[in-house]
Amino acid sequence: MIKITALGKGFEISRNGRTIYSATVGTEVFRVGTGSCVYSMNRGSFSVKEKIKSVKGIRLVEAAVSPEGVDLWLTEGSLRINLIGERVEFRFSDFDSYNRLWIKIPAAAREHIYGCGEIFTEFDLRGKTVDVWVSEHINAASIAKKLVKIATGRRDSQKKEKFEKYETYYAQPTFLSSDKYYFHSFASSRVQFDFTNARWHGVKMDSVSDFVLGFGDTFEDVMGDITAVVGRQPELPDWVYDGEILGIQGGTELMMSKVDNTLRHGMKVNGVWIQDWEGRRITAAGKQLMWNWEWDRELYPRLDEKIKELNAKGIKVLGYCNPFLAIEKPLYDEATEKGYCVKDKDGDDYLVKITTFPAAMLDLTNPEAWEWMKNIIKKNMIEFGLSGWMADFGEYLPTDCVLYSGEDAELVHNTWPARWAQLNREAVEESGKLGEIMFFTRAGYSDTPRYSTMMWNGDNHVDFSVDYGLPSVIPAMLSLTCCGFGLSHSDIAGYTTFAVLRRSEELYMRWAEMNAFSPLMRGHEGLNPDLNAQFDASDEVLNHSVRMSRIHAALKPYIKEAVKYNAEKGVGVVRPLFFHYNEDRAYKEGYEYLLGRDILVAPVLRPKADSREAWLPDDEWIHLWSGKEYKGGTVTVPAPVGNPPVFVRKNADPALLEIIKNINIGG
Repeated sequence: MIKITALGKGFEISRNGRTIYSATVGTEVFRVGTGSCVYSMNRGSFSVKEKIKSVKGIRLVEAAVSPEGVDLWLTEGSLRINLIGERVEFRFSDFDSYNRLWIKIPAAAREHIYGCGEIFTEFDLRGKTVDVWVSEHINAASIAKKLVKIATGRRDSQKKEKFEKYETYYAQPTFLSSDKYYFHSFASSRVQFDFTNARWHGVKMDSVSDFVLGFGDTFEDVMGDITAVVGRQPELPDWVYDGEILGIQGGTELMMSKVDNTLRHGMKVNGVWIQDWEGRRITAAGKQLMWNWEWDRELYPRLDEKIKELNAKGIKVLGYCNPFLAIEKPLYDEATEKGYCVKDKDGDDYLVKITTFPAAMLDLTNPEAWEWMKNIIKKNMIEFGLSGWMADFGEYLPTDCVLYSGEDAELVHNTWPARWAQLNREAVEESGKLGEIMFFTRAGYSDTPRYSTMMWNGDNHVDFSVDYGLPSVIPAMLSLTCCGFGLSHSDIAGYTTFAVLRRSEELYMRWAEMNAFSPLMRGHEGLNPDLNAQFDASDEVLNHSVRMSRIHAALKPYIKEAVKYNAEKGVGVVRPLFFHYNEDRAYKEGYEYLLGRDILVAPVLRPKADSREAWLPDDEWIHLWSGKEYKGGTVTVPAPVGNPPVFVRKNADPALLEIIKNINIGG
């Protein structure tokens, strides 16, 4: 229980004997200042140059303590600290002349830190500094360097880029501590965390913004409170669990032939994702999309009829959209005529370069533009018959653009993906389709957990590289869970494809078997489909895809219950081991995960592997494929393609154990 105590000329806030926050009259409680940043954006990747102009220590003058909190009068401004259950809220007043805030949170030397959005290369962030700024995760420079190394035989797939260079689609100023508390800032500005000190965690905000600390006796308690602040995802439509959503593009005839072929082979197909439903453009980068949010009747003749035919077979059809507009197409003509696009300083539409082509950005601060785009989604997608879509992008708002609202773009940039998710959510809800339609987002910030229905882990490389390939998906999902977004998945076998960076059959099969044990199975042909192995690349791959789709469908009751628990309690479907096991290794393990409470998954992370070493917490575990029992510790198990290391708790619900008996086919 949190309590506040008056101590002479100061006060202390504590919980179960541990000091959370304290101050004495005359001591410095935080620092404020002024500064400015210059942002340079290149295809969604940012470089930032900051100049700090002033820094000022703020000291405590007087404190008035009550059971509900404490009022602090300071050498400048004031601070109200509210106690709300197991949460401590910090609310600032009268600091309008400052745009920098530095605070320190007491830390323990043994503490582990997680979250800050979606982090691909690390899980435990202790010892790191983290920049919370929504960006494109994969930039052209890193890809170019990688291609050279692959071509010259110097690429080490297990070597990570320096963490200081990381950027992420989904950044959130939230961290979760192994000591069962969390921090969340309400800033929309850039936020920087310093987790390198043994005694404190440093937080710097590019605004003087309120923040909250929340506590719990269990990690489930803590996650419940985090998600009470940032929001929770609703339960998914029932059809989502019934197999694999095939990633197909190229037109009606090709789509139907591939679907028919998979059904003949016994595949469980619950959906077809045709990202080019609105048309495509062929560029130097690959097969990309024509961002005009209308049915391309030439590429997909009779699609309206085929949607009904597929729906009758229990197969949903999904599409694609984003907040850009192709400048060659009619929707852009309408939007620019009505003034619906983000402007540059000269009043012209701000055209942002995406890979090889420019596009206009819809101004989400313009209420008329908001309703216009929402009605396009309602009419051209929902009424047309689509059951879901990829709601892509949200990272690219330039800081030097001019917005309809007059807001400072630097302070709006991070919020853009959450606004985009909100627009999609409103379209679904106003159509009466929440619970029937699923859209999935790539970018995120605070409030994205409240509005989006599913995350996907972005444009992963089509390889086994630990920083961008298959392994990177695991810490990404786990860090999202720790921030309160408990539903995430990845493109089967990745997306980013260039020249010698191409998808192998082995990678496809290994990724598919990982995603069979995840909240959602969905394929993607990738940036350059002709260079990539697909679900039907060979008889071996197709048979493997069939088996994995059937395993995923068999897990429906179990995954569905975990999704319901996430909606009710805020505890993610993919969970870190330490949520349920208080062991040192559990706090460090970022490449295994729990699917719900009772299934432990340790995906194969390297090519040409036929076994994997896995660490099992202190419990009784059953190896899924052999039936062999383990009590915990480090084990090495056979892991041929098709039999990824998966373990089930012996004391799991009997219904799950019965499911496991039935899905152990072909093992």
